[in-house]
Amino acid sequence: MKTATINDKLTLSDQLLINDIDDLSASNVKTIICNRPDGEDSDQLTFAEIQAAAAEHGITVIHQPITPGQISSAQVADFRLALDEAQGKVHAYCRTGTRSITLWSLSQAASGVAASTLIEAAQSVGYDLSGMAERFAAANPSAPKAPAPKEFDVVIIGGGAGGISVASSLLKRTPDLSIVIVDPAEVHYYQPGWTMVGAGVFTQEQTVKSMSSLIPSGVTWIKEAVATFSPLSNQVTLEDGSVLQYQQLVVAPGLKLNWGAIEGLTETLGQNGVTSNYRYDLAPYTWKLVQGLKSGKAIFTQPPMPIKCAGAPQKAMYLSSDYWLKNDNVLSNIDVEFCNAGGVLFGVQDYVPALMEYIKKYDATLSFNHNLVKIDGPNKTAWFEIKDAEGNTQVIEKTFDMIHVCPPQCAPDFVAQSELADANGWVDVDQTTLQHKRFTNVWSLGDVQNAPNAKTAAAARMQAPIVANNLLHELGRENWVAHYNGYGSCPLTVERGKIVLAEFGYGGKLLPSFPSWVLNGRKPTRLAWWLKEIILPPVYWKAMLKGREWMVTPVHEKG
Repeated sequence: MKTATINDKLTLSDQLLINDIDDLSASNVKTIICNRPDGEDSDQLTFAEIQAAAAEHGITVIHQPITPGQISSAQVADFRLALDEAQGKVHAYCRTGTRSITLWSLSQAASGVAASTLIEAAQSVGYDLSGMAERFAAANPSAPKAPAPKEFDVVIIGGGAGGISVASSLLKRTPDLSIVIVDPAEVHYYQPGWTMVGAGVFTQEQTVKSMSSLIPSGVTWIKEAVATFSPLSNQVTLEDGSVLQYQQLVVAPGLKLNWGAIEGLTETLGQNGVTSNYRYDLAPYTWKLVQGLKSGKAIFTQPPMPIKCAGAPQKAMYLSSDYWLKNDNVLSNIDVEFCNAGGVLFGVQDYVPALMEYIKKYDATLSFNHNLVKIDGPNKTAWFEIKDAEGNTQVIEKTFDMIHVCPPQCAPDFVAQSELADANGWVDVDQTTLQHKRFTNVWSLGDVQNAPNAKTAAAARMQAPIVANNLLHELGRENWVAHYNGYGSCPLTVERGKIVLAEFGYGGKLLPSFPSWVLNGRKPTRLAWWLKEIILPPVYWKAMLKGREWMVTPVHEKG
């Protein structure tokens, strides 16, 4: 927690952790205001978790979620009212603290405080609100004019697998470009490793590095969130009010985990036997539950598509069952059930026979068309909406001793509400070139775009050099257009030591990286496990993010 003191009553910070509540209580904070919606990041604690921890210290917690760049006058008034009515010290937080200090500054501007004073006050505690000058001017004519937009050849939104990789691939081809990566996160996660953390194979520390250590040399990093896109004027407005002007825009912020879509889930995550490998801090809890369960009911859920790494929900089931089988065979005392909102075990039929052998081996029950809609952690009960062949639905109840939940997933709000989005909220691209269908200087890759490929890190690894190539073609610096074939890879960890390596493209076409005599992806192999455990992590950190395009160099076609 990085705390900024605004005055004797108000402090603010970035995202709180549970341990931070102890420190706030010790400093006599009586009220916490959360200005962050749930589900913005994969390591984000929910409001309910913060509220529960604060209640133990007698601290009141208020949820005033703010979408970046969309602060209304009513929200400013609500923040001011909460601050005025609070007894004792108040602490406000969001992802970086920017939304909280912006709310406070706007409330002060409405009271007649000079805009220059507010901008200086924010700057003194590490926040640049000069971009809010026009907004302050509405309340105070003495406000200075907004600074001119910062100009870049390429603006990349997102410092995840796709964003950093495409920046590196661009620099590899044309090192004289001015490139900026926009991402508010201080750390970068190797999310494919979380399944292994949940199985006791990897540690958390193996899946995280500082963002600053990964930003390519020569690339500017702006540690801020996006508020809005203005593709007709080639501009991006950030949460702090500043504006970026671009020639080319790459949108790769990932997706949003919508924990709140399942009633009761946020209140019970990380306790009562409710876990998920889809969050950094919860994967170790999965391993703790697996080790501790000796009998009872274990449920693993999968929501409707699209989701990132569609095999991850069943990977957790296989690795857990394998542990229970190999440790005193407690599996015989555990009822394992896979509740899938879809109608098939895996979307590419060629890999299903091998997976079904493990379903039989672990004596797991497959419950298709079962969508988790509600959960009561303390009473160990979950409710599923099930659909029959005629489309009729009903809600049924199941009890559990452990449940691994994969949350519903959607595009980030600032993308879904923009002109770049399709009807479902995803960035609307051509599936072969990854160029936006309406704005020719806009590109997208990774989980946020709407091409019908699997949302995996392997897909982003293939897409990055293709986007780099085609972006440069648009700038007149490349003679060829590269096409993306929909490649994605899903290493299905069916047991500790063996993996079914699913590699496929559009339409379920098999796209193996190795000849079958080296590695047959339709069968569980130790070689595939070795790739997953030993080879792929360093390939990710030291090759993919560095622009080394091993085995993913684009296939060019004349443009």
